[in-house]
Amino acid sequence: MSRRSLGLSDALHAYLLRTGVREPPLLSRLREETARDPMARMQIAPEQGRFMELLVSILGARRAIEIGTFTGYSALWIARALPPDGLLVCCDISETWTRVARRYWAEAGLDDRIRLHLAPALETLDGLLAQGEAGSFDFAFIDADKKGYAAYFERCLRLLRPGGVVAVDNVFWDGAVVDETPGDEDTQAIRAFNERLAADDRVALSVVPVGDGLALARKR
Repeated sequence: MSRRSLGLSDALHAYLLRTGVREPPLLSRLREETARDPMARMQIAPEQGRFMELLVSILGARRAIEIGTFTGYSALWIARALPPDGLLVCCDISETWTRVARRYWAEAGLDDRIRLHLAPALETLDGLLAQGEAGSFDFAFIDADKKGYAAYFERCLRLLRPGGVVAVDNVFWDGAVVDETPGDEDTQAIRAFNERLAADDRVALSVVPVGDGLALARKR
């Protein structure tokens, strides 16, 4: 929901991009093309992409899951950190947006690391579990419909190995989580998810103020 981290001025964000992100030209082009889409607000911030790439690399991840792919920008950051024989399973339902993603994945030479499933994410995740894939993934990124977060998280936690990390986007929801008004269904869903996650002793939790708030849950 945020193409830059909340609270940064234009000048400070530009400084961050110049000194702390070093976004590759191909990713810059994809971000700029996506910015022309009416739904461009769904794009993650470049600093969040770089952060996740570093996290995936530190984890030594070989197998990852992404729920909510949009035009493929976040997937590219994740796939770059995987080894040549690594796998990123992407879940989305949009043929139009993921057509853009496929084009950039191919240009980056990373399309052989990415397996796109055009289907409701729960179908894909339940299919992986049915195939015996529980405990075989290292990293998961959730950035899709907010009312589905709790269900996605439960599946991802089962699919992760101990020590694996689930990253959940938009947990600040542009600041609406602390509004005094009840908010819409998405706001209420994120608040409820955040409260459940905060009390979940199956994971070690840290919320990072990058992008629109990124929750990192490490499976115990």
